[in-house]
Amino acid sequence: MQKIERIAQLRDFLRPHRERRLGLVPTMGYLHEGHLSLIRQAAKECEQVVVSVFVNPLQFGPGEDLDRYPRDLERDQKLAGEAGADILFTPGVGEMYPNGAKTTVRITGLTDRLCGASRPGHFDGVATVVSKLFHIVEPDRAYFGQKDAQQVAVIQQMVQDLNFPVEVVSCPTVREADGLAMSSRNVYLSPEERKQAAILYKTLREATREREAGRLCRAAEAVQFIRERLEKAEGLLIDYVEVLSYPELEPLDRLDGDRSIAAVAVRLGSTRLIDNVIWPQEEGTRCTSP
Repeated sequence: MQKIERIAQLRDFLRPHRERRLGLVPTMGYLHEGHLSLIRQAAKECEQVVVSVFVNPLQFGPGEDLDRYPRDLERDQKLAGEAGADILFTPGVGEMYPNGAKTTVRITGLTDRLCGASRPGHFDGVATVVSKLFHIVEPDRAYFGQKDAQQVAVIQQMVQDLNFPVEVVSCPTVREADGLAMSSRNVYLSPEERKQAAILYKTLREATREREAGRLCRAAEAVQFIRERLEKAEGLLIDYVEVLSYPELEPLDRLDGDRSIAAVAVRLGSTRLIDNVIWPQEEGTRCTSP
């Protein structure tokens, strides 16, 4: 596996191989099994795989964890190579934003709720760095995890609106044995908080069973069901609980079979956790620019 830090060097390396199907897995590093599942999927479907590791300052707000975000590039390189990556792209902030970020990409509507409301400007940073990676790498396919379902919807919208020739592949959330969605930020949790964190997916599964049994027929009922159970968890502070259409992320009344998302964000100590389920349940989606 090649480790490349410079944009020009990456382009030069990829230029002779443009006839190959190229996959991109954008990450902020500190790789875990969720990331590795994306890399393995890309390696199955593509002849060459680029994994980017870049802690993007644009998607962190004031007081967030940019400085303490976990980093271990040597470990990332080893894991990415074992999972099937051909190139590890590891640019610095000065390489990605040599003159600062004077140009940004903003998606409206989809970013008004959920994490977009809780973290103003976050998705402008996400869309900007992903659009840069798409221009730099020019992948045929790009792979994202469904844990960040709003992010997937935002990237799909950007691809459609700006006519990127990229297929966005959304892959299922990878979970710990107790259901906690894998995240690089899980390392922040104390042992007691880690036990408490399992309540997120447990509650979402209970809500899914209630919906499938026909006992949750309205979005407001589902929100109340989830919120009441999370409020009983000691030390857990709710940021949001919402049930919306997906991928449009618009308010719903009845849950009558159209795709919807039940999404939660909470704080345990200093750690912010998110999770979601898509109803009806399915194994990820694909979206291609028209």
